[in-house]
Amino acid sequence: MKLSQGVFLDLGSVDNGDLDAAALDRSLPGWQWYEFTESEEVIERLVGADVVVTNKCVLSRATLESASELKLIAVAATGTNVVDLEAAEEFGIAVCNVRNYATRSVAQHVITLILNLATAQPFYSDRVRQGEWGKGNQFSLHDQTIRELAELQLGIVGYGVLGRAVAQLARSLDMGVLVAEHRGCEPRPDRIKFEDVLTAADVISIHCPLSDDTNALFDRRVLQKMKPGAFLINTARGGIVVESDLADALRAGEIAGAGVDTLSEEPPPANHPLLAPDIPNLIITPHNAWASRSARQACVDQLAKVITAFQSDQPINRVNWSASRHDNGTR
Repeated sequence: MKLSQGVFLDLGSVDNGDLDAAALDRSLPGWQWYEFTESEEVIERLVGADVVVTNKCVLSRATLESASELKLIAVAATGTNVVDLEAAEEFGIAVCNVRNYATRSVAQHVITLILNLATAQPFYSDRVRQGEWGKGNQFSLHDQTIRELAELQLGIVGYGVLGRAVAQLARSLDMGVLVAEHRGCEPRPDRIKFEDVLTAADVISIHCPLSDDTNALFDRRVLQKMKPGAFLINTARGGIVVESDLADALRAGEIAGAGVDTLSEEPPPANHPLLAPDIPNLIITPHNAWASRSARQACVDQLAKVITAFQSDQPINRVNWSASRHDNGTR
């Protein structure tokens, strides 16, 4: 299929000016590049385009209906919740994503969050800067519990590529690994019931996409089933965790800590429930687990391959609306 004009709506979400986009540029005769696109600008910027690349700019039914020449949506991410997939299918617009480009980056970020919570180093560092160490009479501060990873069981919810990569790193650090089955399903031979993982794991790491099945999966009821000394890690999607419930659980000491890289609204408003100053043992990183330079370069390179393959009538990474509705990522 011959394609001629592409538009990248939010290049700044991927490129800090440090990437080589030559292969992507060569994939089409013409391109319009935008660092960021406001929602009210999307329809206008799609005029004349038969390919659109988006990371977080929403492509709604109304937007897709107006884009009469659009043939391909290339999502610069694995998650496709910014696209109305049903509408795209109805209008004959193909949707492809990029996959497995940030596996190492995300996995090391997860382990970093676990280590920071287990060793309490961010909190000790703050106390040093606030002068507490210098005011003491002991050579060492160690009044906040420091835990060794070899003593901990890691529960993984979502055992796709990312979940498996985290499991591999965790095992190299002598952590035990418990793989959760889909909630409500009988466990396969290598899996454990979801509810049993909640009660047995010292750390739970979420790696499933946001879908009808996983939306608000970790609510107050689920959080209360976790060990009081457990940590929750979420580098998947904010909507999988009910954020006000997580804040309350941390305040109440129902779980020991959390490391969160993604929120339901990004960037978050000042009144976001997880930004309250009274929440203990919470580390929030700004949705950058995926964002090593190597991973971002791999994303851009894969976008070029997606567009080239589509033009050759051999599409890769095609996203099917029906299959995606209930994908919870725990293959």
